[in-house]
Parts: sequence; structure tokens; C-alpha cells
Amino acid sequence: MRLYVGIPVVLLALLIAASAIAAITHGWVLPTNRKPVPRPRLYGWGQLVIAIALCCQAVFGLMTDDLDARQWGTLTGSVLMVTGIIVIAVSQRTAGHRQGGSA
Repeated sequence: MRLYVGIPVVLLALLIAASAIAAITHGWVLPTNRKPVPRPRLYGWGQLVIAIALCCQAVFGLMTDDLDARQWGTLTGSVLMVTGIIVIAVSQRTAGHRQGGSA
């Protein structure tokens, strides 16, 4: 039963990693994300971290029988996932232009 969950998660991680490599090397982002992403290379790094986190959680959460390794592996995957989400959020944030009005 574990392989039925683990294999699709790893395949999803590979698709995300392929998209991340395209964003890092060529600045290409999926058409649905082109408008909100002003910094595609940073977005790609965030995607790559999320792909690594998914693989880490799949390997340690589903394939390992050792309880300590499973706990530390899934904790590491969760920390990487949150880090990747933060990096993606930063890549989508545009610098606000202040208007210099006098008070």
C-alpha cells in the first residue's frame, strides 16, 4: 500500500523539479504563473526546494520502518516545504513604489 502513495508523490516531485530547472536555467514559468511571478529564477529555487521536500517525506515517511528516522525525515521534509513556500511567496512579491508625498 505504501508504494501506491509513494510512487505518485515521487513522480509529482520530479515534475515540479523539471519545472524548477526550467525556471532556474531559462526563466521559463508555467503559463498560469507567468503574470504573478516577476522573479522566475527565485521561483524556480522555491520549486526545487519543494520537490526535495516531497521526496524526503515520501522516502522517510512511507518507505522507512525505523521510527526515529521516519520522525526526523518527515520533520526535515516539513521544514523544507515551508522554506520552499516562503521562497515562492518572496518571488511573487513585487517591490512597492512609494509616492513621495509631503505631509
